[in-house]
Amino acid sequence: MLTLLLATAAAALAVLAGAFAVGVARGMHKGVDVAWGLGFAAVAVTAAALNADRPMAWLVAALTAIWGVRLAVHIGRSARLHPGEDPRYDEMLRRAKGSRNAYAFRSVYLLQWITLWFVSLPVQIAARYAPLTALAAVGVVIWAVGLFFEAVGDQQLARFRADPASKGKVLDTGLWRWTRHPNYFGDACVWWGLFALAALHWTGWLTVLSPLLMTWFLARKTGKPLMEKHLAETRPGYADYVARTSGFFPRPPRRSARS
Repeated sequence: MLTLLLATAAAALAVLAGAFAVGVARGMHKGVDVAWGLGFAAVAVTAAALNADRPMAWLVAALTAIWGVRLAVHIGRSARLHPGEDPRYDEMLRRAKGSRNAYAFRSVYLLQWITLWFVSLPVQIAARYAPLTALAAVGVVIWAVGLFFEAVGDQQLARFRADPASKGKVLDTGLWRWTRHPNYFGDACVWWGLFALAALHWTGWLTVLSPLLMTWFLARKTGKPLMEKHLAETRPGYADYVARTSGFFPRPPRRSARS
């Protein structure tokens, strides 16, 4: 098990180190967000390679890689539409004392490496210990629901942003009618589904903090709060949207106060 943990940590670090090298060469570090999904895929494939005789290892590797590569491609496409550094990282790096690149490596890349490795623990444990039984269908279904919400939500948002008529408006149709953050909700479901696969062996239950941490980041820390702060400042109708639409878990919309 120690070999597995060290190998997956090395795989994740290699992906983020490569992203850092690209960021230094380009003079901006928003590419680290693309490396996030690819890092999870690298961890899952490494874990499967070290447990090549176990069917569950390849199942969780496939599920994680599909999610991670899709997310990386989506973020990469979005980044190309907005040249220059991500405003979040630009604001952070302005606080750097000394080398901006060294500060970025410590404060962004290393932090994401540690977080990525910790969140991926259910994948590693499932690959090493979990049996592939009929109950695995439960985890796969939860994962599939999550991927649906995340992928379809991202697609609907991309189409909305590409329409010039949408400028200054709030997306409140499709999945966005049922939750203000279908992509974040879907992301959380993906990781609870992978945890459910790990939990088919008792050691998997020891990794419950991993999906909890991911959900906390999405719903309480870097996902939903930062996005809603930005939208509240730039979308005049956002307060009414908040009043009638669930913040995270999907549910039918309320009648707004204005209505």
